[in-house]
Amino acid sequence: MFINFQLIKDSIWFVLSGLPYTIGISGLSFITGISFGILLAIFGRSQNAILKRLVKVYVSIMRGVPMIVVLFMLYFGLPYFSVQLPALLCAYIGFSLVSSAYISEIFRSSINAVDLGQWEAARSLGLSNRIIIKKVILPQAVRIAIPPLGNVAVDMIKSSSLAAMITVPDIFQNAKIVGGREWDYMSMYVLVAFIYWLLCYVFEHFQAQLEAKLQLPQ
Repeated sequence: MFINFQLIKDSIWFVLSGLPYTIGISGLSFITGISFGILLAIFGRSQNAILKRLVKVYVSIMRGVPMIVVLFMLYFGLPYFSVQLPALLCAYIGFSLVSSAYISEIFRSSINAVDLGQWEAARSLGLSNRIIIKKVILPQAVRIAIPPLGNVAVDMIKSSSLAAMITVPDIFQNAKIVGGREWDYMSMYVLVAFIYWLLCYVFEHFQAQLEAKLQLPQ
C-alpha cells in the first residue's frame, strides 16, 4: 500500500513523545521573540543614530539568513570557538533570535499605525515617552499586531521541524527514526504532516477566537 496505516498506528505514540519539544521550542521561542521584538521596535525609534542603525542591521541579517543556517552556526559552528551548547538550547536561541526580527517589524508597523493624536494627547498631559509607549501606545499596537503575530506563531510551529537537523528529538526527528528503521519514510511523513497541520489548526482556531473577542477584522 502507498501508506502503511498499521505502521502509523504502531508508531504514533513514539512520534508524539517528541511533541513537548515541538511545542516547547515554538512556544518559548515565540514568547521570547515577542519580548525581544518589542524592545527592538522601540530601540528602532530611538533618536540615537547608532542604536537605530544597529537595530536595522540586526533585523536585516536575521530576516535574510535561513533558519537552518542559524541553527547550524550555533550547534556546529560554536564548537570551533570551544563553545558547545546543547541542541535544545541552540534551537531555542536560534528561533528566538530569528522570530524577534520578524516580530520587531510587526510592532514597528503597529506602533506607526497608532493615530498620531494619541501621542499628542499623551504629551499634552506631560507624560514621559516611556510612560506614553508603555501605557498608551503599546496596548493599542499589540491589538493591531495580533493577526500578523498569529502568522509568525504558525510559521514557527512548522519551522520547529528544522530542530531535528541538529538532533533535537521532536516529532519530526522521531518520525525520521521510525522511517529509517522500517524503510517507510512516506507513511511517517504523512503522519507527521497530519500532526503539524492539527497543531496549526488548533492554534488558528484559538487566534480566531481571540480576534473575535477583541473585535478585530477577520
